[in-house]
Amino acid sequence: MEETLYNMKVAIASDHAGFKFKTRISKWLEEQGHNVRDFGPDSEDSVDYPEFAHTVCEAIEQGGTQMGVLICGTGIGMSMAANRHKGIRAALCKDGGTAEMTRRHNNANVLCIGARNTNPAILHDLLGAFFNTEFEGGRHEKRINKI
Repeated sequence: MEETLYNMKVAIASDHAGFKFKTRISKWLEEQGHNVRDFGPDSEDSVDYPEFAHTVCEAIEQGGTQMGVLICGTGIGMSMAANRHKGIRAALCKDGGTAEMTRRHNNANVLCIGARNTNPAILHDLLGAFFNTEFEGGRHEKRINKI
């Protein structure tokens, strides 16, 4: 099993469409006791999401952070860019159930969220499931190693 999921260093970034969600998510993560490193952007001005996805994934790869959160309009672009990195298991989640299962079975280390298609009312449930669920290991470990 991995270390406790509390008080982690979490890298976060978005594109312009996810900026407001990023601000809200950062605040929630800090309230939960996590150390949040915000990799931008600093406004809703148009940006290219791959640059921000790569920065977050590099922070995880280099050991500066343990987990990541990436937000764009649909979450699809961020997840595609993030999953190009070795050791990154980015999952686009829509609710607490998918977030829990991707941690439990896939040991996802980057949560991708679509700001335009995620109901803000379930955001805390989704985040709580992702950040409070541990990887089960066992039979899932050999599958992760095949990735």
